Amino acid sequence: MSVSLAVTHLVPLAKELDKDKVTPGVLGFIVFAVMALAVWGLMKSMNKHMGKVDFTETPDASVEETTTDAGGKTTPAKG
Repeated sequence: MSVSLAVTHLVPLAKELDKDKVTPGVLGFIVFAVMALAVWGLMKSMNKHMGKVDFTETPDASVEETTTDAGGKTTPAKG
């Protein structure tokens, strides 16, 4: 009930506005604020997850070193 009362008070104000001027208004601000909070939360979460990542590479013993000769054939490395 109070929403319809608020709308009836805003209708006369809307008639005073210039019809050629378009502004985002309160709804645009709310949408922008929600999107900004979502991006902030995603960046905070990403930062937490990136902190858990271990960047040290462990040598894989199952992969043998190989070299490519002039003909493009792969051969085991000598040495």
